[in-house]
Amino acid sequence: MLANIPSQYFIILSTVMAFLMGLFVMMVRIRSQKKPVNAKKILIPPIAMSSGGLMFIFQEFRVTPIQILEAVAVGVIFSTVLIATSKFEVRNDEIYMKRSKAFFFILAGLLILRVLLKVYLSDSFDVGELAGMFWILAFSMLWPWRLAMYSRYKKIEKTLLAS
Repeated sequence: MLANIPSQYFIILSTVMAFLMGLFVMMVRIRSQKKPVNAKKILIPPIAMSSGGLMFIFQEFRVTPIQILEAVAVGVIFSTVLIATSKFEVRNDEIYMKRSKAFFFILAGLLILRVLLKVYLSDSFDVGELAGMFWILAFSMLWPWRLAMYSRYKKIEKTLLAS
């Protein structure tokens, strides 16, 4: 049934979904800055996202080792930008994400770049392969970013507990 649908429709649908998910992430991020951070809030998103790896059970989503390395490399590069803009601050003996106007623009820029890459690469790769590569890219971007945040959080938490 899905084989009868032209791949352009999948690209359009996945692009629209990427924008909607990006907007959702931005809104969640803005709201989360009003509440204290804890280890669960930092680590649950990448753990929850890991279930998406089940897509590779299906042949359509499998990618070659070189495609995996390429996607991981781009994801790690993107994560460095997020790591650089994610800071914490202490207010009333609680740890909060520090507001950053640049973060919104960086996240939007990364989203636009991902969408442009997806549209450009859609002529060179099968839709399923491309979906697998972009999941790996997102996963490779999320884990280093969240682990860096967790490390910073723990350092701040340790100094709060010591005082």
